[in-house]
Amino acid sequence: MNPRYAVHAFLGRHNFQAGGPSVNSIIQTMMYDMEEGLVRDPSNPPAQGPSMDMIPTWAVPPKSSPKNKSVIVIDAGGTNFRSCLVTFDANGTPTISDMEKKAMPATDREYTKKEFFETIASFLDHLKNKADLIGFCFSYAMSITPEGDGKVIQFSKEIKAKEVIGSLVGESLSDALVERGWNRPKKVVLLNDTTAALLAGASAATNGKEYDSYVGFILGTGMNAAYIESGAIPKIASLGAPAPESQIIVCESGKCNKVARSDFDAVLDNSTNSPGLYGYEKMCSGAYLGPVSRLALVEAAKEGLFSSAVSAKLAAVDTLELKDMDQFFYGPYRTDTKLGAILAAGNEADRETAFRLLDAFVERSARLAAANIAAAIIKSGKGTSPVRPVSVLCEGTTFLRTHNLRERVTGYLNQALTEERGIWYEIVTMDNAVTLGSAVAGLI
Repeated sequence: MNPRYAVHAFLGRHNFQAGGPSVNSIIQTMMYDMEEGLVRDPSNPPAQGPSMDMIPTWAVPPKSSPKNKSVIVIDAGGTNFRSCLVTFDANGTPTISDMEKKAMPATDREYTKKEFFETIASFLDHLKNKADLIGFCFSYAMSITPEGDGKVIQFSKEIKAKEVIGSLVGESLSDALVERGWNRPKKVVLLNDTTAALLAGASAATNGKEYDSYVGFILGTGMNAAYIESGAIPKIASLGAPAPESQIIVCESGKCNKVARSDFDAVLDNSTNSPGLYGYEKMCSGAYLGPVSRLALVEAAKEGLFSSAVSAKLAAVDTLELKDMDQFFYGPYRTDTKLGAILAAGNEADRETAFRLLDAFVERSARLAAANIAAAIIKSGKGTSPVRPVSVLCEGTTFLRTHNLRERVTGYLNQALTEERGIWYEIVTMDNAVTLGSAVAGLI
């Protein structure tokens, strides 16, 4: 049995495109969702109308870095909760201090609203009253108020805190901090991690470099993108607050529901904390790549793609994480890894079949990521000159570390944007990007 043919046939039987979906087709699908999402908010669960929230932030990157100011920064991500103090000196150079990392609350069990914010407040004891401004990167769907607070729309990444949905995060946190003896913060600015990445990218225009616009992209535990919209945003026209000429839009692109799913995706979706939502994210982000690939491996073993010795061992695998896949990709002949130990009992065809099967999921993730970035750049309307490309600050361990993913994303972007559309871009990475972007947001 030829592993290449067998894997393609197996995936096809289960409605999975072995070579990956068309990047241009996904771009057009996302453009529909983006344009419609600026007109009206999606229904829940979303149907044929918009599924991406397209959240206005009422903010744009500042023209210069803050100077002689300090701000408390909170980063609540899919796995970790980080907090620190960021101080900008007289030249606008930032220094990060008092950094602490905890496990993100509500990842293990259901939290009440009071318990959720009390826990977050307790995580900040080491920063008590060290600054009166807070930049809070809250990496979940929120509607941003003109004052900079955020009302929770929906949790993703398997966070369990239903009572928090509909709450104003900044106001609720301020109340919890006061209960712990803090002075009430002057302001708590809420932003998404993609907004933070975008703002950090804006600070990279130095040493003669100029960018036409900015995009923030996250592919880690979850996935999302943000860009700067210069057109009218019909759905905020009735709010009464004056809208800026341009502003950062958080797409919530992981909620796109118009890309074909495989049998494995449907099974995985039904096992999550949010069935029917975040379909795009569940097809390509780090929290789900391992679990959905495990479903395919187990089914392939049942259908005879592996030798009997390997099939028996794969059937017993109850968990698989992206790190397990990466250990195999980077060292296919290692025997001290989860997959390597299993495949050591088989033959060369087993090893090649496993690699090709798992790599198909990484390939799909790369195509979905490239389409997401490309759609955000196209929607910005910028990047038509090579001397002023669009800055795309990319964050997230899935993007930065997954075997061959970043290289594939760049290749698809070159083709879809520069070669086919004459749009220029530049991938930017930066240490502590989300932290520094959140600090800037807290001081805008």
